[in-house]
Amino acid sequence: MTEHELFHTYNKDVYRTCLYMLKNSQDAEDVCHDVFVTVFRQDWSSVTNLKAWIMRITMNHCLNVIRKNKTKHEKQGQLQWLHDQESRAVSPVDSIVVNKLSYDELERQLLQLPEKLLSVVTLRYIGDLSIKEIAETLRIPQNTVRSRLYKALKLIRKKLERQEKYIMRGENHFGIY
Repeated sequence: MTEHELFHTYNKDVYRTCLYMLKNSQDAEDVCHDVFVTVFRQDWSSVTNLKAWIMRITMNHCLNVIRKNKTKHEKQGQLQWLHDQESRAVSPVDSIVVNKLSYDELERQLLQLPEKLLSVVTLRYIGDLSIKEIAETLRIPQNTVRSRLYKALKLIRKKLERQEKYIMRGENHFGIY
């Protein structure tokens, strides 16, 4: 039997098995090709039961692809989870404040906030409490907590924008707003 005859005799069985195992026609075609490359590199003329031997090679290739894809999907899932966690942890306003100000400047900005706003910001970002936990701690409604957080971050953003204007003009008067 020639390589051409061998390919045409077992090609459909190999492809069908690959398609059933991998559930993807492109992967099935790739693995089918790899199977026959592997077969032709071996001394297949001395094999007594060619179909069983080829199907074992097919199954091994399919299982390798399944393992590789499983690992890839797990890693992608982990990366997506990490990305989601980072996205939830930092809102756009928070990232502007943290990225633009040094720790000392941020502390100075926070201390200029009214006490009600400062307490909510401190509990949220330093104490890492949820909105509900802050509301219970301060004995105020959750919407009030949200409102105070929004107001505090808005004030800090305005001060930051004014500070950037001074820096852009070449002035470095942080105390003048």
